[in-house]
This record gives sequence, structure tokens and C-alpha cells, in this order.
Amino acid sequence: MLDLALFITVMILFALGVRRPYLWVLAYLYIDILAPQKISWALLAAIPVSLIAFLLAFAGWIVGDRKADTRFSLRQGLLLALLVWCFMTLQWADFPEFGQAKWDWVWKALVFAIFLPVTLTTRLRIESALLVMVLTAGAIIISAGMKTVLGGGGYGNLYLFVNDNSNIYESSTLATVAIAIIPVILWLARHGTVFPADWRVKTFAGLLIFACLMIPIGTEARTGLICIAVLGLMLLRDVKRRALYLSAAAVLGLAAIPFLPDSFTERMSTLGSVQEDQSASTRMQVWGWTLDYVAERPLGGGFDAYRGNSFTYDLPVVEQDGTTVSVEYREITDGARAYHSSIFEMLGEQGWPGLFLWLALHGIGLWQMEKIRKGWRQRSAKAEQWQAPLATALQVAQIIYLVGATFQGIAFQPFILMLVGLQIGLWTYCQRRESAKQEAERKAMREARRAASATRPAMP
Repeated sequence: MLDLALFITVMILFALGVRRPYLWVLAYLYIDILAPQKISWALLAAIPVSLIAFLLAFAGWIVGDRKADTRFSLRQGLLLALLVWCFMTLQWADFPEFGQAKWDWVWKALVFAIFLPVTLTTRLRIESALLVMVLTAGAIIISAGMKTVLGGGGYGNLYLFVNDNSNIYESSTLATVAIAIIPVILWLARHGTVFPADWRVKTFAGLLIFACLMIPIGTEARTGLICIAVLGLMLLRDVKRRALYLSAAAVLGLAAIPFLPDSFTERMSTLGSVQEDQSASTRMQVWGWTLDYVAERPLGGGFDAYRGNSFTYDLPVVEQDGTTVSVEYREITDGARAYHSSIFEMLGEQGWPGLFLWLALHGIGLWQMEKIRKGWRQRSAKAEQWQAPLATALQVAQIIYLVGATFQGIAFQPFILMLVGLQIGLWTYCQRRESAKQEAERKAMREARRAASATRPAMP
């Protein structure tokens, strides 16, 4: 029944796109995030639905969309340059077979992020893309959140729709995405037009946010706890009663501790003892190895270059017997360990040029969202009151991702690249509105001058 339901849903989306080609873009967002072909046992598993949706999205834009408003922005240029550079580094990759496997999905994520903004020409399109992304990720999050509340979960034990530890289904990635979309959920609940903001929408949004907060607990992803702290700090920026906000947050945090699983609190406690935690110590060894690696190969070693690392270090092991505390150093030898950091992932695989492009892509995005936030928040026209809050939501989501990405190798995470595409779409939309407004003002001034010249008395 599940297999049949997923198949019918995808086929309906494809059919509706015949009349409204933009729906094929939404269909690709749904398929790429949820991966229904991996959930399916037979019907969708036998069809390359992701590739079909990818091609239909492009075909629909070529055939059905006006091209007059199409703009190619600086950040799309950076994405294109990053795409080309990744292809170049693939040619000298240390591990070409593994590199090719990663390239097979990275190029598609980058190309779609370049393409998505040209389709986001109206508020309805921007909102519908956000809505599909949030609800599709929400399907995974709600299921995982329910299992967490009912006593399931644990590190590596929270069963999701797809149990292959990749894309959004990787536990730490899901925790980061779940916290990152909370500002977007709040925006949809306050400014959404597809589902007007009534008590049903607000109730669902509240429950979905609760489910998002459950994901770091259910997955026991330490990065998720850090992302929650970043979210709390970022929300403080727009809170009017900050003292009350901080007090309420502290009370809720303390009140939640007794209800948290022991395994969660034990795992979170390792955040304060990095040197004694083998996972954290190994990450630092990998980061040190990466710096040495790019010192010799500044252009990077291609995708999955981490497979060539190896190192030996001493791990302090603290043992307590009554009042006596002893520290014993144990020699650890390891190798082929992943970067566990998007910064070092970019540095090791794409070298300094790739890291510069990636940092520029996100740095400019933060600046553009801040410019929209400051430039549009004081506007009084009804049609100009949703842009600043959306820019704020997308900026906060990006900051949460960047913090989470510091401890995860998710530099090319497709969901985040979709958010980047939405940022670019919002930026170009606001630029078009500004240009049209300025042109209208110039036209009005020209007409006023002509009218004044026509009424001026002739010289004797």
C-alpha cells in the first residue's frame, strides 16, 4: 500500500505539470528530499524518477516560462565556477572510483541550485517551493519525532524511512536540517498565503517545530544541540522582551532535562571533554592531516581524498577509583577517516580555490539576506512586508547550517543547496521589484516635467 501510494503521488505530480510546468520543479524538490524510490520496493524503485523529474523541471521552464525576467546572478556564477572546478579536480582525484560516485550526485545538486532561481519569478512560486521543502522534510521529521517521544531512538538507532545513512537521512544531517528549517516554518505560519495563517496552520507549525526539536534528542547528534543553541541566539535578535525570552528559555531547558534519555545526556556531556572523546580526537587528527595534505597539494585531491589519511595519536583515558583519578594514555592508530567538517572537506577535496568559492557563496548570501532584511523591513505597502521576514528566516537557516557544517562533511548537501537557490531567487525577485519601482518613479517624473512644460506660458 505504501509503495502504491508513493507511486500514485509521483504520477499525479507529473500529470499536473503538463498544465502547470512549474509543478515539475516542485516534484523534483519532493523526490530529491524524500527519495521515494528508495522507500519503494517495486514500482518507483524500477523507474529513474529523480532523473525524470530533473529533466521535466528544465523542459517545463524552457517550454512554459517567460524568459524576460531571467537574470543570472553573482552567486549563480559562483555555483557554476564551483561545478566546473569540481569536475576539474575529479580528473586528478586520488580515488577516481569513489570520486566518480560522489560526483554523480554533486553535479546534479549544483546544477539544480543554479537553475532553481530562474523559476522563482513570483511570491507564490517562492512560497510553494519553501512549502514543499518544509513539508517533505517534515514527513521524515514527524515520523522520527513521534518515535523519539514514544521512547525510540538512540545514537545510530533511530529508524527513518530510508536506512542508508546518506543525504538527509544521515542522523547529524537530519538534526541540522530540522533545526535550520524552524525559522522557515515560523515564516510560513505568519506570512504564508497557500495555507492562510489560521489556528490550524499555527497549531500544525507548533507541533512541527516540536518534532524538529526532538530530532537532536532522537538521533543523539551532538551537532543538533549546538544548532539549537545557535537558533536560540539568532531568535534573540528580533525579540522585543529579551529578558523574558532568556528566562523562559532557561526554565524550559532546565525543565526538559529530567525527561531526556540517559544515553542522550551522557553523549552530550562529551562536548565538554573533547580530548577524552575518541571521535572528537580523531576529527582533530583528520583536520591536522588535511592541512598538511593541502600544503603539498593546494589544488586538492578530488572527492573522497580523505581515504588516503592515516595517523597515530595518544588518547587520554581518565579512570576514577573513589577519590583517586588516574590518566592513562592509549595509542590509537586510524586511517581513511572522513573529514567531519565541510570546511576541511572543501579544503582537502577542492583545495584552496574550492574552499574560497564555497566561502564566498555563503558569505555573499549572508550579506544579501541582511541587505534585504534591513532595506525592506520598514516598508508599509502590504505587498512589501513579507520579503524582510523571509530574508531573516533564510539567513538564520543558513547560519545554523554553517555552524552544523563545521562538524559535518555536508558542503554539497542538496537540501541546503536548494535553500541557497531560494536565497538567490528572493534576491533577484527583490532586485526586479526595485528596478521596476525606480523605473516607474523615473517615468512619473518625466511625465510631471512634460506636464509642467506644457502649462508654462510662452515667452513674449
